[in-house]
Amino acid sequence: MHVCTNGTREKADAMTITVREARPGDEPAIAELIHLLAAAPDEPSGVSADYVPEYLGHDGAGALLAETGGKVVGLLTYKLSPDLYHGGPSGLLDDLVVRPEARRRGVADALVGEVLRRFAAAGCKEASVSTEFDNEPAKALYRKHGLCEESLQLERHF
Repeated sequence: MHVCTNGTREKADAMTITVREARPGDEPAIAELIHLLAAAPDEPSGVSADYVPEYLGHDGAGALLAETGGKVVGLLTYKLSPDLYHGGPSGLLDDLVVRPEARRRGVADALVGEVLRRFAAAGCKEASVSTEFDNEPAKALYRKHGLCEESLQLERHF
């Protein structure tokens, strides 16, 4: 399987996948995908297309989009931040979602692979991600890319 990144295109299991950085005009698709992600655990998201530029305007925050046939089918948001413990930057894979009709076709794999390449190019000392305890497909995807269970993440929602 060949996966495309940085705007180039190749064949991947009879589906062309293009991974690119989000740009102006992508806000509605990004908000829609976040709502799709939030629907799975039934935790509605308050995001709107109007908030997306604010998120993307934060230093170190970004979003990668995967497209097939000119349609956005996947999203991975990420953050780069300084890390005192590791003495350099750290990368966080934040939200990952793929439209149901594009799942199991290499889209998530392409997004994770691209963000990890970008983290390495930025000199990151560590990459991290969290997922639900029972999300076996996500855990298998992250392990495939060299991530492993090292800690427990605790959350508090306001």
